[in-house]
Amino acid sequence: MRVSAKTDYAVRAAVELASSAEGPVKGEHLAEAQDIPLQFLEHILLDLKHAGIVRARRGAKGGYWLAKPAEEVTLAEVIRSVEGPIANVQSAPPESISYRGTASHLQPVWIAMRASLREVLESVTLADLASGNLPEQVTKLSDSKDAWQSR
Repeated sequence: MRVSAKTDYAVRAAVELASSAEGPVKGEHLAEAQDIPLQFLEHILLDLKHAGIVRARRGAKGGYWLAKPAEEVTLAEVIRSVEGPIANVQSAPPESISYRGTASHLQPVWIAMRASLREVLESVTLADLASGNLPEQVTKLSDSKDAWQSR
């Protein structure tokens, strides 16, 4: 799976909002705090707003804040809000694709891959990231030496 810059920026901005207790946070502050290009971030924040993850207010005392508690927002929700469904194959859900011949057993592999991604992404919340207290299953996977090997 390739994590796009858009996804990475969206998660980082959302975690920054989750760790802020000072009320609305200006887009400029989010961009500076996470080294995200402001124009790109503004489009991402709009996607997050449309998905109901953040709220926004204009003006001198305006900014962005989470629309619901950080404990209730998963990474999967943030990713879907900016990228759409998780783990599509050629822009289609894997259950809608059929293969012929020797590739006929590929569909269950794509579905299993999606299920595995969901298992991790739906178990981690913005609060988990902000606190550094990740779910045990995620820690167990990331503690494996093999997990750190690029292939």
